Amino acid sequence: MTVGVLALQGDFREHADVLRALGSDVVLVRRPEELAGVNGLVIPGGESSVMDKLTRMFGLAEPLRAAVTAGLPVYGTCAGLIMLADTVLDGISGQQSIGGLDISVRRNAFGSQTASFETDLDIPALGSPAVHAVFIRAPVVDTVGPRATALATLADGRCVAVEQGNLLGTSFHPEITGEYRFHEYFLKKVHRAGFGS
Repeated sequence: MTVGVLALQGDFREHADVLRALGSDVVLVRRPEELAGVNGLVIPGGESSVMDKLTRMFGLAEPLRAAVTAGLPVYGTCAGLIMLADTVLDGISGQQSIGGLDISVRRNAFGSQTASFETDLDIPALGSPAVHAVFIRAPVVDTVGPRATALATLADGRCVAVEQGNLLGTSFHPEITGEYRFHEYFLKKVHRAGFGS
């Protein structure tokens, strides 16, 4: 099984390390032909507006949309969640997303880098113990449409993890805390999908 990590910008190396530790072959995706050879894809955290511009510059935006539509399993963290959202409520002028998740998101919903925080989240889909989550200039899911399912919320009710079919998204960064369960959960989606096999 080969899992791609979109490697145009952001913390793609950390995701690649987690996926390799879990036994996956990893391809760093920067071109459409690299995307075509993967069974699943991770879109890392970073800066969503820059990531959007680079996917268009490298000719990846339309192939990514087509892959999502075709059922490719994709996991987005932080900026990756924004890239997968159908609606970005406060994007910069001209910002586009790949879409696929029936959600609307707000960028940097918790404030600047100095407002970053950590908390423990109960996530029934992953079982016990609670997930220790790190939020760095993180987005929040403002609305969850009928096709998507909330997986985790903060104490104040704001949604920070969602799934929809083969798509998975988190506002936070499990790749930097040694928390592998989200990646394991995603890899199960990849195995079930049999995409590209």
